[in-house]
Amino acid sequence: MAALTAITDSVHFAQTDLVNWTLVTDGSGVVIIDAGFPGQRDEVLDSVRQLGFDVDDIHAILLTHAHVDHFGSAIWFAKTHGTPVFCHASEVGHAHREYLEQVSPIALAAKAWQPKYLKWSFDITRVGALTRDAIPTAHALTEEVAAALPGTPTAIPTPGHTGGHCSYVVDGVLVSGDALVTGHPVSAHRGPQLLPGLFNHDQAACVRSLSALGMLDAEVLLPGHGPAWRGSVRDAATQAAAAAR
Repeated sequence: MAALTAITDSVHFAQTDLVNWTLVTDGSGVVIIDAGFPGQRDEVLDSVRQLGFDVDDIHAILLTHAHVDHFGSAIWFAKTHGTPVFCHASEVGHAHREYLEQVSPIALAAKAWQPKYLKWSFDITRVGALTRDAIPTAHALTEEVAAALPGTPTAIPTPGHTGGHCSYVVDGVLVSGDALVTGHPVSAHRGPQLLPGLFNHDQAACVRSLSALGMLDAEVLLPGHGPAWRGSVRDAATQAAAAAR
């Protein structure tokens, strides 16, 4: 199951070996930022219930981007319970599966001989990585919608990993999705970094987005992959940019 950690009174970090998500709470319910693979639905629900809420208390799911490891269980929540799903306006078409921006099977096949990639491919396939379902009800997150949500999350556009990738700041914490991570099952590195280049739609844009994140004063980073980072996000962005050179 996901390891759930209280970051602030309202922000909670759910970490798994494959991908992470964040929960933001207030007295009325919870917002989930990213939602794991389709096969992690029970883990997402368990993390909500650990905080004293249930599926009907989920105000919304916010996506950093529409890759299956970040929006997988949101497919079920939206279809079965009508849970609102929001992302950056530039990512809505991706969530609708009007197009797909992700690593190609050919690029992955070229890495298949490496044990880390082989194990990771097997592990993610078991939790629904091959799912191609859309979330046709996904909408663009507006300032008005965000203002009404627990934590009033602020969207920070961070394109590169996908064209419409978006990070969020909530209660002084940066939720960075895949714009800035601290590890990944196929990475030999630990600490702030970009994902390996084959996973990124536009590597140069990824590096530019690090500059945007480096302007934030946040002191806690909650990445889409790897452990939480406590310390200057500016320093984390600088380290990731240096490693990407």
